[in-house]
Amino acid sequence: MKKTSRLPGFYKLSIDERLKIVREFAGLTEEETLALKNFGNLGEKLADVMIENVIGCMSYPFAVAVNFMINDKEYLVPMVLEEPSVVAAASNAARFMRRDGGIKAKAEASLMIGQIQVINLLNPNYAKMLVLEHKNEILDLANQQDSVLVRLGGGAKDVEARIIDTRIGPMLIVHLIVDVKDAMGANAVNTMCEAVAPLIEKITAGKVLLRIISNNAVKRLVRAWVKVYKEDIGEEVVDGIVAASAFAEADPYRAVTHNKGIMNGIIAIALATAQDHRAIEAGAHAYAARTGTYRPLSVWEKDDEGNLVGTLELPLAVGVVGGATRTHPVAKVALKILGVKTAKELAEIMAAVGLAQNFAALRALATEGIQKGHMKLHARNIAIMAGAKGELIDKVAEIMIKEGKIRYSRAVEILKNILKKR
Repeated sequence: MKKTSRLPGFYKLSIDERLKIVREFAGLTEEETLALKNFGNLGEKLADVMIENVIGCMSYPFAVAVNFMINDKEYLVPMVLEEPSVVAAASNAARFMRRDGGIKAKAEASLMIGQIQVINLLNPNYAKMLVLEHKNEILDLANQQDSVLVRLGGGAKDVEARIIDTRIGPMLIVHLIVDVKDAMGANAVNTMCEAVAPLIEKITAGKVLLRIISNNAVKRLVRAWVKVYKEDIGEEVVDGIVAASAFAEADPYRAVTHNKGIMNGIIAIALATAQDHRAIEAGAHAYAARTGTYRPLSVWEKDDEGNLVGTLELPLAVGVVGGATRTHPVAKVALKILGVKTAKELAEIMAAVGLAQNFAALRALATEGIQKGHMKLHARNIAIMAGAKGELIDKVAEIMIKEGKIRYSRAVEILKNILKKR
């Protein structure tokens, strides 16, 4: 029978029924099938309702970065990711950042932007003025959609309007500014945008198309800053990190990798706490390019005493209520480990860890190079891939590191030689 991906009603099937179809389609072995069926700490029932067409689960390591002091408070930081050395680097960097109350961070109000797109306008400038004239009416209607959020002090707070030129003509874009408090905010904002769309059509005599949240959360910025004393890391390292920062400021090719290092820390926490990490990543990189040139999100300088000072600024739309954050059992544990009660505190922790992660990467690059520490951990992964178990993992990894040949084929050879001698 010819293979086909056209599977009507696939979503209605049970997990086992879907998995059977996929197994036959892809020729999965029994071992591969069983690997997919391990639902771990999520559970089969919860996994099946979180997203569509579920056939299994995939686990990533859940770790804790230590040594963090942020805003005079001690934190153990949950991190979920697959990349070796990130957790170790963050923990090590945090050791140098405990003076003066640790890393400082401050998050702005949890304001998100909802966009309503209006087209087919004969007089877009006049329509813009009409929207602003009816601002209170629009806000009232928006706030009727979420009385709980309004009661907590949140809700729609402002209306903005701007005209943009596009290849199909001018458009009026109405921004609904919503204080989402401790939520990420997508559901609340989208509901409000959809509710006010007919009113905006009536006001403008135009046609509303898109009505959705913007992940360019420029009204929800977080800033982190820290001083690392020269006697703790050495003046040469200070100069090296400042030079590396200047490189990123001048060259977008370097800036992308510079920011990737920042996001290593931020996204690892986002995964641990079940945030919308795709929105976080998109917003961060959009902010890095806001001037028209892609630039680093952090800057490292030297103060008048020769100490290293670092600053970081980026938008972070995160939540501690709603969505998978309060559905996933491990995400709830992660928030408990952090001890956070508000979205602002979570955002401040994430920014602080991102800054520390950035410092760790630049320090390594400016001294021994990034590969030394990274490859030690990577070698263990390669040894495991080659089939090493127990104490043989470290033995195989140690030989590869000593030789400077950290690759799968060499790991297989080393493992065979060790086993022959037994």
